[in-house]
Amino acid sequence: MSMPKSPLIPNVHDIENYGSTQARQGDGTAANEPLSFSASNAGMLLIIYSQFFFASMDISVKLLGGLDPPVHALQIIVIRMGITFLCCEIYMTVKGIPDPIAGPKGVRTILFVRGVTGFFGLSGMYWSLQYLSVADATVLVFLTPLTTAVAGTVFLKESYSIKQAVAGVFSLLGVVLIGRPAFLFGSLEAIPRGFPEVGPAQRLAGVGACMVSVLGNTGAYTSIRAIGKRAHPMHVMTYFSLWCTLISSLGMAVFDIPVVYPTSWMWILLLLMVGVFGFAAQTLLTMGLQRETVSRGVTGMYAQVLFVVVLEWLFFGVMPSLLSVLGAAIIMSSALYVVMKKQKPHQDSTVDGTAA
Repeated sequence: MSMPKSPLIPNVHDIENYGSTQARQGDGTAANEPLSFSASNAGMLLIIYSQFFFASMDISVKLLGGLDPPVHALQIIVIRMGITFLCCEIYMTVKGIPDPIAGPKGVRTILFVRGVTGFFGLSGMYWSLQYLSVADATVLVFLTPLTTAVAGTVFLKESYSIKQAVAGVFSLLGVVLIGRPAFLFGSLEAIPRGFPEVGPAQRLAGVGACMVSVLGNTGAYTSIRAIGKRAHPMHVMTYFSLWCTLISSLGMAVFDIPVVYPTSWMWILLLLMVGVFGFAAQTLLTMGLQRETVSRGVTGMYAQVLFVVVLEWLFFGVMPSLLSVLGAAIIMSSALYVVMKKQKPHQDSTVDGTAA
């Protein structure tokens, strides 16, 4: 028995295709032909690939923060999202994609929700880092895959199996083993430098900021899935990047945050890397969520922690501990389990529109 239809996702035949995904099989094969492993798991693989670029972007931001003078987080957001916005507009203009700025009619409200909630998901994480260690904030924000899976079930009427829920819980356990947050492991080494006098009220504010990030990310990922094929991935990213750029620029003006100008070629290179990696990551993530149910797809987001551990070892010589290796193994095993246990698609409708 299939899940009841959600009013947020119309019938497949009412969806206008902008080229992001195909109404037929993703590799162009007929419906009755068996799909290859990569074709049947295209959405999940795209999401996992996106996490590599997210991790690479985080490493670039960390390297950028070590330069003198340091660049404020809001300025990094402005530059990163400004580059993303320009790339989206150039791509859609060259390819002749309709409605490059406003987006297609019928989904503009959901695109607006994606842009605003995405900003809160991004800014909440930066805000939390003022009062929490990176490990604490990471573990709290990685509640997002679980909350997104629940939101997909409630609002989009997507299936959410017990196996997927168990895999998500184990993946979160892997994140905890890698991050080893101070509020669980009691390690004072995880407290960020520069904030030794964080009081209970400030720490509570940091936890609240993480919850804002979780809710923002949940709304963003759920809205991407609700938009589905009705908009090109660049439309989705345009709204996200535009709102982040506008609100971050306004924040810099309101709080009188000075603009840091380039002082070396390395400074410019790292900022470009932040923009390019962020653009690639958001593109792959959007394409993946358009092809995959949120309950299953968000499991692949845990792979970012694994990539961060490897890249930190390569760039900073940080050797992962035994617990980190164990956590990485749990994350990869859980993601692989979800991929291998992919449910067969419901035969609610076929390509020619006849009922199964």
